[in-house]
Amino acid sequence: MANSSNPLHQSHHPLIIAMKGHPGTGKSTLARALAATLGIPLLDKDDIRSCTVTLQHLLPQSQSQPLLNDLSYRTLFEIARTQVRLGLSVILDSPLSNKSRLDEVVALGAKRVIVVECRPGDEIEWRRRLEERGREEDGTQGHKPATWEELMRLKEGYKGCDEYDIGDKAERIVIDTTAVGVTTENMLGRVLQFINSLE
Repeated sequence: MANSSNPLHQSHHPLIIAMKGHPGTGKSTLARALAATLGIPLLDKDDIRSCTVTLQHLLPQSQSQPLLNDLSYRTLFEIARTQVRLGLSVILDSPLSNKSRLDEVVALGAKRVIVVECRPGDEIEWRRRLEERGREEDGTQGHKPATWEELMRLKEGYKGCDEYDIGDKAERIVIDTTAVGVTTENMLGRVLQFINSLE
């Protein structure tokens, strides 16, 4: 339930919370918890990308993935821009896999951008979660890696561009989503504490 005393809710100084991380790192789980607690819109790139799956057969295979991925980001950012213009804070759930995407987020005009980076320290646990999700979705999401091998190919395709210096473009908190004993509540508490420390 949204907290009516929450300073982010319908603020005239909107904030963007931009999730960052590879598939299966737990960023969507944390993003949903943040949205529910703060009572602000959650915009998920995967929701948009899922709507473009039927377009893949209209394009050459070599072009469909990058073109539809770019379309999904552009749509995500345009929707976010509208919310920010209305004075609403938003949470953006996407891999944010290169610096140019962060630049686009910053250009949306929010008072502040906070990057919540989900970086799992335990690769075995990360792999288990990714492949469990892949089995549950049973290939219905087409564009998401369902196996560890698919994820490794995706990471190789980034060619290191996903590891970039945020600099002074945004505030950043890094969360190890696979730390021993960590729960969604723990992670949520850490992020909220970080946000409050910036006020």
